[in-house]
Amino acid sequence: MCHIRNAAVLLALLSWLPTANAQAQREAGLEQNFADSLTAVPTQAVSVSGAFYVPVYSSVAMTPGKVRADFSVTLSVHNASESRPLILKRIGYFDTSGELVQTYLKEPVALKPFATVEIFIATNDVRGGTGANFIVDWAATGEIAEPVVEALMVGGIGSGHYAFISQGRPIRLAGNKKE
Repeated sequence: MCHIRNAAVLLALLSWLPTANAQAQREAGLEQNFADSLTAVPTQAVSVSGAFYVPVYSSVAMTPGKVRADFSVTLSVHNASESRPLILKRIGYFDTSGELVQTYLKEPVALKPFATVEIFIATNDVRGGTGANFIVDWAATGEIAEPVVEALMVGGIGSGHYAFISQGRPIRLAGNKKE
């Protein structure tokens, strides 16, 4: 029991520490931070593409207008293909009002088979607000396993500590089909 409490305290401390590492990661860019996960963008024509919407919560109202809990956010994009590179065309971070907060790719990158890239938003970065989200646009040069895109939020308030995952959802058109 003591180990669980100690782990919770450590997790809370780590999530609340202002991190120069997060600032360095943001400045270095995805291409430098995850160079080992990337490969050359294929020159063949793209034949399949898609997009994921990932709801995230950099802040959550614990009591309306009174108490707010702030969370760190780690977005992970996994290439679920064993043999084909996954082309990431756009990773955009949007706030509660739908305004673009930050874009994370200067140009498309290709993720090696089974490789992962991550975007980290520090606990003290509350630009996204309670309704923040990521959009991840992807493509491939042939049939590919659909990527896995999810976000981990970690934070706390007082002695309470919280961690939860939000899974990305493929963006698909919905509505009436004309027959």
